[in-house]
Amino acid sequence: MSSAASSSGSVNGRAPLTNGTNGTSSYGEVSPSTAPFHEPNGTTPPATNYPVNGYSNPYQPSHNESIVNHLYHAFQTGNYADTTLHVHQNAYRLHAVILSRSPYLAHLMSTSPQTTGQRVIYVNLEQEPEVTQEGFAIALGYLYSSISLNLIHPENARAVLAAGCLLGGMDDLCQYAYEVCRRSLSVDTIGAWLKFVEAIPQQSANGSVTPSEVIPTVFGHYAQRLRDDVFHFLVVTLPEVLEVRQNPQPHPDAASGETGRDVLLQVYAQVPFDMFKSAVESPTFNIGSDQARFKFAKDAIELRKRGISRGSGEETVVLAFGNNFGGSAVHVTRKLRKRPLWKVNS
Repeated sequence: MSSAASSSGSVNGRAPLTNGTNGTSSYGEVSPSTAPFHEPNGTTPPATNYPVNGYSNPYQPSHNESIVNHLYHAFQTGNYADTTLHVHQNAYRLHAVILSRSPYLAHLMSTSPQTTGQRVIYVNLEQEPEVTQEGFAIALGYLYSSISLNLIHPENARAVLAAGCLLGGMDDLCQYAYEVCRRSLSVDTIGAWLKFVEAIPQQSANGSVTPSEVIPTVFGHYAQRLRDDVFHFLVVTLPEVLEVRQNPQPHPDAASGETGRDVLLQVYAQVPFDMFKSAVESPTFNIGSDQARFKFAKDAIELRKRGISRGSGEETVVLAFGNNFGGSAVHVTRKLRKRPLWKVNS
């Protein structure tokens, strides 16, 4: 008996066809006259109690998990890699089919000239200081498996968010990292977050962008969300945590000797002026009466003179009556100091 397949047999439910021979259209497509093996859609399949293909449950989630674990192991070891990625003086042995999940890396691979069989790409992060080595590695790992989410913690969440926004195609990672950032806001971390939001460009009243030393545009829409979160923490959460309103005559902490109001003053002494002004004038900054808010702003300005506002201008606070300042009884202003003019003798 011949071992060759019968010409009348079928392949995957269709009549045997060969590219370029009769019975096919161009590009190997099946011609309209070819009858399918299965019944057309809309017919009722015969009832049967037998399992499909010999299995009672054809879908096994554990199989998919096994594949993902295998892929992540390949990321960790670099086995069977076809692409070398250079970043931060490090080299990663990776796999192009996985890297193509990132629009950024897919574009980089498609536009980088290749001279050898091994693909080599370079990622330049000199203009993205928020993307750290650790954050980038976690984002790379997420392309292979969501197990990388377990590596995110408050200390690296912002760097992971920056890397995820840069690489693209990983909305779940970015959202998770953002939530970790948001939950990390505290009395101990607010100083670092204030420095971060100060570097974020924002539109002024005339629509122009305020210049800053570092512009973390890599964060996209998350930049404004983080700014809003920091502002809400300053205005609403922090006064509640420190119980400033609840204690008109607070007692100093036994360990530090400071009251909640003292701590709040120290924090507000570090806030950039635009945010300080908005926070103090905000109706949601509920630390007591208008007089209490005025006294707080006045004390904060005294502290700011020794630090953040030193040399930048004269800040003052006014307690108005009759809502002369758009609904806020407390109004903060700043008079910028003029630079001295030097006369040049001809």
